[in-house]
Amino acid sequence: MRYIAPILIGLGYVLVMSLVREPHRRRLNAVMVAGAGAAYLSGGGLGGWEFAFTALATYVAYRGLDSWTFVGVGWLLHTAWDVVHDVKGSPLIPFFLDSSFGCALCDPVIALWCFLGGMSVWRADEFRKAVRSTS
Repeated sequence: MRYIAPILIGLGYVLVMSLVREPHRRRLNAVMVAGAGAAYLSGGGLGGWEFAFTALATYVAYRGLDSWTFVGVGWLLHTAWDVVHDVKGSPLIPFFLDSSFGCALCDPVIALWCFLGGMSVWRADEFRKAVRSTS
């Protein structure tokens, strides 16, 4: 379950976000990236570097307001930050030691969806358009 649950959470995120219509979907995801970028601030496991990462994530999220690519980059940046926190032993949720590890598995699933254009998996027309543009 340590490996499967985070991937299922990422897929669940995609399913729920697919219910939001564009352009609101992309903008909402940019806000989510900004929130994820600030998630470690309260723990302060990496000291001042937490502020530097939050500033970077905020910039990427701002660019993501108009670009699915930047939203995807933001999720991958958060993945890297999750790995650093997992290795350092400073988890996202202090009472759940695998939280950073799980987040590091979940976030790339979301990033992949973003790099595919954040298409709705519920709307066949969007899905077909996204598949055609990537082939």
